[in-house]
Amino acid sequence: MERRQFFQRALAGAATTLAAAGVSRSALAALPEPVIQTSPATAGPWTPPGVTGAGRPYNPVVTLNGWTLPFRMNNGVKEFHLIAEPVIREMAPGFNVNMWGYNGQSPGPTIEVVEGDKVRLFVTNRLPEATTIHWHGQRLPNGMDGVSGVNQPPIPVGKTYVYEFTAKRPGTFMYHPHADEMTQMAMGMMGFWVTHPRQKHPHINEVDRDYCFLLSAYDVEPGARTPNINTMLDFNIWSFNSRVYPGLDPLVARLNDRVRVRVGNLTMTNHPIHIHGIEFEVTGTDGGPVPPTARWPEVTTDIAVGQMRQLEFIADEPGDWAMHCHKSHHTMGAMGHDVPTMIGVDHRGLVQQIQRVVPDYMVMGERGMYDMKEMQMELPENTYPMMAGQGQFGPVGMGGMFTLLKVRDNQPAGDYSDPGDYKHPAGTVAFEYQGPTPEAVRPSVPAAATAAPNAALPSVRKPQGHNH
Repeated sequence: MERRQFFQRALAGAATTLAAAGVSRSALAALPEPVIQTSPATAGPWTPPGVTGAGRPYNPVVTLNGWTLPFRMNNGVKEFHLIAEPVIREMAPGFNVNMWGYNGQSPGPTIEVVEGDKVRLFVTNRLPEATTIHWHGQRLPNGMDGVSGVNQPPIPVGKTYVYEFTAKRPGTFMYHPHADEMTQMAMGMMGFWVTHPRQKHPHINEVDRDYCFLLSAYDVEPGARTPNINTMLDFNIWSFNSRVYPGLDPLVARLNDRVRVRVGNLTMTNHPIHIHGIEFEVTGTDGGPVPPTARWPEVTTDIAVGQMRQLEFIADEPGDWAMHCHKSHHTMGAMGHDVPTMIGVDHRGLVQQIQRVVPDYMVMGERGMYDMKEMQMELPENTYPMMAGQGQFGPVGMGGMFTLLKVRDNQPAGDYSDPGDYKHPAGTVAFEYQGPTPEAVRPSVPAAATAAPNAALPSVRKPQGHNH
């Protein structure tokens, strides 16, 4: 559809919807110009036009491999324009997936406001079916809550609806559909929302760097481009903000920065998020900031489905520290499922015979799966490999929900660029031992343990009197 015609029709639809909702007609003057972003790189903090650092009333967030949606001011109201539409998300270099999202990406852009702001959100539907938006965790009028059929009629194809409310409390929130949720969320429709405190809050720390991202999962078969929306648990692509390692940017910090990481989970399972090298505290949840007296140090915190967590720490250890989900299958790629366990199977003499029929046949998993990180195995086009990525010491045996926290003493304030590999001080890298290795002393095996396999089985008497 030609862009000008589309937005003319969208404006007409918005006029009807606004009148029905009783929103001020000053909003009918024009829709905010939609901003579209397709680059998968992490964008820096967004500053409203005409505002310098000292005049900004909040410390903005940085969305990992994402961006913040610009707004315009209209008679004291912050206006945003979201476009619900099909998108193509580059999840990793060479791996592109057909998704549904907002403003050119999945997840959609992060929305940032300040406590007490009056917010007006225009939502234009360019999907092939009706949709809504639920503002997850917000306090707002019931008719703005976005549950199709309960709080509002669904937004028809080609129409624009308006949501208007006041951001009542500071915190970490999300947005996502509540119309054909199984399809639309499985296709990637979600986004982050951050409400900053207007004044200094006793339970909210001022931080030097504030990151956010969503946990999302997809089932994309090798060689395919569109997720299987009917999958309930057996996903094979586990992502931070719909990106997978090595497509994920690092989180960077200057030595001794106070860092906040906001994480929201819209997958079908929980994720224990683990950060190496530091201890953190959970300083906020879906319900708001956690009082300091209720916090405790962690290195891993479990984030359940539909939950949001704020993690905070002092980046006081320089280096490249892994950050990942601690479920082992969530740090691997699409080939991880339905591959038989071949550990200990002797392939000698078999491989050459198979290669006469299947020239490209390779042994998989005879000694474990770590070797696969170095295999130059031919994969179907647009397939994310099981393990990928290259570090300064060789291939990285992880993928999926995995990235790095890079802490440097010379990282400038406000600089979010990748500083490259960490230069380890002399004598601080694990190394090979060159001396003799003594034989291990093992306990002797009792004779009973070598008896016939069934000798140690207990006898169970069933009610009928038969022994088994």
